[in-house]
Order: sequence, then structure tokens, then C-alpha cells
Amino acid sequence: MTKERAEDHEDLAEGTLMSHLVELRNRLFWMFGSVFLVFLAMFPFSKPIFELVSEPLRKVLPGGELIAIGTASPVIATLKLSFYLSLIIAMPVLLYQLWAFVAPGLYKKEKRFAFPLLATSIVLFYVGIAFAYFVVFPLVFGFLASFTPDTVNYMPDISDYVGFVMMLILVFGLAFETPVATVLLIWSGIVSIEKLTGARPYVFLGAFVVGMLLTPPDVISQIILAIPVYLLFELGIFLARVFRPKAAEPAEETTVK
Repeated sequence: MTKERAEDHEDLAEGTLMSHLVELRNRLFWMFGSVFLVFLAMFPFSKPIFELVSEPLRKVLPGGELIAIGTASPVIATLKLSFYLSLIIAMPVLLYQLWAFVAPGLYKKEKRFAFPLLATSIVLFYVGIAFAYFVVFPLVFGFLASFTPDTVNYMPDISDYVGFVMMLILVFGLAFETPVATVLLIWSGIVSIEKLTGARPYVFLGAFVVGMLLTPPDVISQIILAIPVYLLFELGIFLARVFRPKAAEPAEETTVK
């Protein structure tokens, strides 16, 4: 009898594993499919998209033009740009598929907080990208162009520019997720609000270290990244205090007469 129960338990575990793998396959299919469809829709418009993305740099260039050094640089640059932007545009679908995969394993109370956090993370990601494009790019490119000697023509290669821009966009997009990460750390019980508030000097220093490691070697971009990260860290602590999940009410004691 015990052997039959053990076999039934193994069959149930195997069936559960297979169902999870099938679910994971379906979610990955939708994730890759969404990126591919956005890529197909954007690639025909790669030239005007590149003009828009390169505008902050072209404004500070003497001739307002970039160069293509390699033979296949124009093709490679447009493919890279279309792919990275497809990932960015499809990010809500990617995050939703990830949330839908883990949602069945969450408690009802956790689901109630998970979806607002998901929506907030998406909004903050795009806010970080907008901050990078409208604030960081003009300052950084103007700063870099100001160091060009008079006898040198500052004309970056388009492939290098695409890689440079996409790195900054992803760095600032992820950096603006700091409030969500802070709230999750507190709500999950990994750290307490008191410990994080006591670690403010270390977080402030760490923000500048992260800015130094993830941004180009110029002071402007490092400061512009470090200060928002620290302010968003403070915002995360504030939100964790305001929207702290209510502790489970203790079970009523039963008296045995």
C-alpha cells in the first residue's frame, strides 16, 4: 500500500513538473513572439527612428552628421537599434508574461500587491528612458563634444553610438526601478525599514559607485545617475512605510473547558 502511494506521489509530482514546463514554454513563446513582431513592425522605419535617436548627438556635432566606418555598419546599426527598441517597447508584455507565470504560486494577499508593483515598474522603466533621452543625452553629448580639440572633427561611428545610447537607456531604465526593488526587499522581510534608513550613507556612496561603473567616464552622467537613484531609494522607503502590508491577525485563542 505504501509503495502504491509513493508511486502515485511521484506521478503527481511529474505531472506538476510537466505542466509547469508547458506553461513556461507558452510564456516564452509569447515573449519571443512579441519581441519579434515589434521588430518586424519597426525595421521598415529604422531610418527615421535612427534620426530621432541620434538627434541629441547631431545637435552638438559641427556638421550634424555621424559616420559609418565599417562596410556593413549601417545595416548592423539599424538591426541593433531595431532589436533593442523592440525589447524596450515589448517590455510590458515581457513583464506581464513573467508575472502570469509566477502568479499561480502567490497568495491572494501577494497578488493584490504584485500587480500594482508590476504596473509601477513598467511606468518607472519608461520614465527612466525618457529622463535619459531628454535630460542625460543633451548634457552628456554636449560635455563630451566640448573636449574636442579645434583640429579634430568629432564624428562618432553609428555602431558605437547605438551601443552607447542603448547602454545608457537600459541603465537609466533599470535604475529607475529602485523604488520597486526597495519596496520588495522590505515587504519580503529581507531587510527592515530601520536597517535601510540606517544604511543611507552607504547607499548614497554606493549610488555614485554604481554610476561610476555603469556610465561613461564623465562626471556629468555619473552624477545624473547617482542622485536620482538615491532619491528613488528614499521614495521606496517612503512608499514601503505608507503601503506596508497589514500583518496577519493572530488566530483567536480557543479555551478548552
